[in-house]
Amino acid sequence: MTWSDLTLIAPLVAALLVACAVLVVDAIAPGRDRPAIAVSLVGLAVVAAVTWWTGQAPGTAFGGSYTVDSLTTFLDLVFIAIVALTILFGPDYLAPRDLPVAEFAATLIFAMTGAMLIAGSADLLVLFVGLELMVLPGYLLAGFAKHDALSTEGAIKYFLLGSFSSAIFLFGLAYVWGLTGTTRIAGVADALAAAQGLSPALAMGLAFLTTGVAFKIAAVPFHYWTPDAYQGSPTPVTGYLSVGPKVGAFALIIRLFVEALGPIQTDWLPVIAVLAVLTMTLGNLVAIAQTNVKRMLAYSSIAHTGYIMVGLCAYAADPTSGGLEAVLFYTAAYTFMNLGAFAVIAALQKRPGVTSQLDTFAGLGRREPLLGVLMTLFLLSLTGIPPTAGFFGKALVILSAVTAGGWMTVLAVIMVLNAVVAAFYYLRVVVYMYMRDPKGEPVVVRHGGLVRLGLAIAAAATILLGVLPGPLIDAAAKAAQAVAGL
Repeated sequence: MTWSDLTLIAPLVAALLVACAVLVVDAIAPGRDRPAIAVSLVGLAVVAAVTWWTGQAPGTAFGGSYTVDSLTTFLDLVFIAIVALTILFGPDYLAPRDLPVAEFAATLIFAMTGAMLIAGSADLLVLFVGLELMVLPGYLLAGFAKHDALSTEGAIKYFLLGSFSSAIFLFGLAYVWGLTGTTRIAGVADALAAAQGLSPALAMGLAFLTTGVAFKIAAVPFHYWTPDAYQGSPTPVTGYLSVGPKVGAFALIIRLFVEALGPIQTDWLPVIAVLAVLTMTLGNLVAIAQTNVKRMLAYSSIAHTGYIMVGLCAYAADPTSGGLEAVLFYTAAYTFMNLGAFAVIAALQKRPGVTSQLDTFAGLGRREPLLGVLMTLFLLSLTGIPPTAGFFGKALVILSAVTAGGWMTVLAVIMVLNAVVAAFYYLRVVVYMYMRDPKGEPVVVRHGGLVRLGLAIAAAATILLGVLPGPLIDAAAKAAQAVAGL
């Protein structure tokens, strides 16, 4: 290992040191959450600073198997934001249920290192290692409330299906490796560019890869684990699972499908397009029937996966359409609005025994006006109402599909129709908050400073990215330029 290698992986090293420091602090002061939370948040700020500093001098490490470019930096900062917000939202929910906050924070940071490794992967094996480092802590988090039957059930389903999908994905990587003779992403792209068409063996490998990745992003028909895992997990964990692994999986798609498999993008484009249509349509239609808000947002998350896939299709159809920039912007914007929505649910559930049924939200706008306003903001952003981050996210994806032209326009129309359908179940929650009376005597809970800070950050980002989206769009465009072929 050279000094240059160590410098380029400094964000990963820093993140691991922060996770270890949290565990050490917890061992020194067991049962005291504040020191562990303080170390987590300060440490994440340091990791963000190191990430930014490292990104100013791009390069490759370990013989070209790891790369630092503007895409790596962009995605790493998004991952850090996801984990920091989740840690802010977690203690208010976890502490009353006697769930260990320090272990929760450390596990999240360990998962973040896997996602960061995916973002900088320039080798198929490193990509797979990063994927497993990201999802393994997710299985643990899904079953974090080990005395809750629903949490255990969701974790088991997530683990079993996740293990099968990882094996299938690895089979796909093995096919690509065997056919191209290299595990380097750039080498795979060169070998495929020189190949004559899509061979049966490569088609089989592509099918395995698509299946494995489709599970990780909860694309239809590989979405079955999502509703149960989301509903059973502790609500802060559900918020993390709805964005963290999803953004990490799209980072993997960019490195693998866009870079390594870019020369055969005309072959995988129709498959991704069909998956996008099925995913956003089924996700929205099933969400309409849900009376549990966590489960509703689980199917909503599936639908948003379909929206993001439309941007990926637009890029594959026309790399100059702005599809990749739309994907990156959407993932960042989705982070704040979706985490914010789950944070409101977690705040309502601070008192053990409170469910996430629609009735829980009845009269929320009157008994807790601030939470009602914030939930309305996040739901409007998820719907795509201006001027919110969600509006520009959807607008950029739709415009990229229209710019790509051809049958991509059909995808844009289907996405618009799905957004209209989604408005029904999002606004239904708003109706309950402001036009329904609560059942029984409502109980107002005092919320902690951390969750209030987290909600303020999520709300501010949701508004600012809707009013002033320019800086993030520019950052996403710069990150997209780092991808081979742009």
